[in-house]
Amino acid sequence: MALCEAAGCGSALSWPRLLLFGDSITQFSFQQGGWGASLADKLVRKCDVLNRGFSGYNTRWAKIILPRLIRKGNSLDIPVAVTIFFGANDSALKDENPKQHIPLEEYAANLKSMVQYLKSVDIPENRVILITPTPLCETAWEKECIIQGCKLNRLNSVVGEYANACLQVAQDCGTDVLNLWTLMQDSQDFSSYLSDGLHLSPKGNEFLFSHLWPVIEKKVSSLPLLLPYWRDVAEAKPELSLLGDGDH
Repeated sequence: MALCEAAGCGSALSWPRLLLFGDSITQFSFQQGGWGASLADKLVRKCDVLNRGFSGYNTRWAKIILPRLIRKGNSLDIPVAVTIFFGANDSALKDENPKQHIPLEEYAANLKSMVQYLKSVDIPENRVILITPTPLCETAWEKECIIQGCKLNRLNSVVGEYANACLQVAQDCGTDVLNLWTLMQDSQDFSSYLSDGLHLSPKGNEFLFSHLWPVIEKKVSSLPLLLPYWRDVAEAKPELSLLGDGDH
């Protein structure tokens, strides 16, 4: 006898989703101690955290692929929140890294375009969180560049211009924004937040999570725990607890 016939299937569970969209700092966020992994741990049995990070990508490429990641569907498919975290590659110096570099004005326009696309597929501004690029520790990153056989290809002052552009887009579009570039530099030595001058160290992952979680928490606070706590499952007829409408 089929499992569904034996137990009665009940209605399909709606499992909310949180989408993380970004470059390598998002892609690597599911590593041990990563900020994405910490979000997933916080939201287990409430919300799936989807990692859509693409190492090396800039906003020009991100804008192209976003419609392939999220399309208009039924209301149950709409993410409870979306983070958009780009700028580390866009802000690369044009002369040293022309493939990843995106001009400042285009970067801002691309961010705005992505927010507008999300709105067109029924994800309103209040579900979107922009994250500015992190500050750059030039001395550490220059060592990485030399190992790779190139010159220093990013400058923290330039990254700051992209961070400010991200803040302006958030203000113009009405989204939340996490100003990592400034927050990390409020600490005397922000280099400890970075593993190689650009990507996050364990301490940097912890820092990002600690500042992002309060913003996310406001958007997911009403989500129930999915399916009953084990002590609350009816012993004689568990299906009464597990197949009912009160799945939390």
